Amino acid sequence: MTFASNQITNSDVDDRGGVPAGTDVRQYVTFLVGESIYGVDINLVREIKQWTPTTVLPNQPSYTKGVLNLRGTIVPVHDLRARFGGALTDPTETNVVVIVWIGTKTVGILVDAVSDIIGVPSDEIRQVPAGHAMGDMSTIGGLVTAQAGMVALLDLNTMFPSQDDNEF
Repeated sequence: MTFASNQITNSDVDDRGGVPAGTDVRQYVTFLVGESIYGVDINLVREIKQWTPTTVLPNQPSYTKGVLNLRGTIVPVHDLRARFGGALTDPTETNVVVIVWIGTKTVGILVDAVSDIIGVPSDEIRQVPAGHAMGDMSTIGGLVTAQAGMVALLDLNTMFPSQDDNEF
């Protein structure tokens, strides 16, 4: 995050890279899907792993690539591009799976690449503009401008709501 030099003096900052002291800062892991940048709260990220083939199960949602066994935990892997209405990703060794915790469940999100970790002051997170032309934006918890561009912060609880144990 950048700040205009006339707004902040050295005595106003702490060791968080130029963020004003006393500011509530949250960290997000950002990743790319095509040209879009998304972010999730770093506290929800369990790990990031290189793409490995998944096991496809019958009747899974169209955006689900399948499941993988992560040290004894069966993890559904969802294709973020397809989840947002795009074509299914044909994963290669350059794709990664971001493993996240959503409540009590573990979910994998297939993305093109992990980009960065950013610190975002809470007061810089903007609401998604309302409007029918943008479609359903309920899975986006907010927007923030970062050095790489606009980052859509994902609301994972809305994106992957709790379901019966037999569903994804």
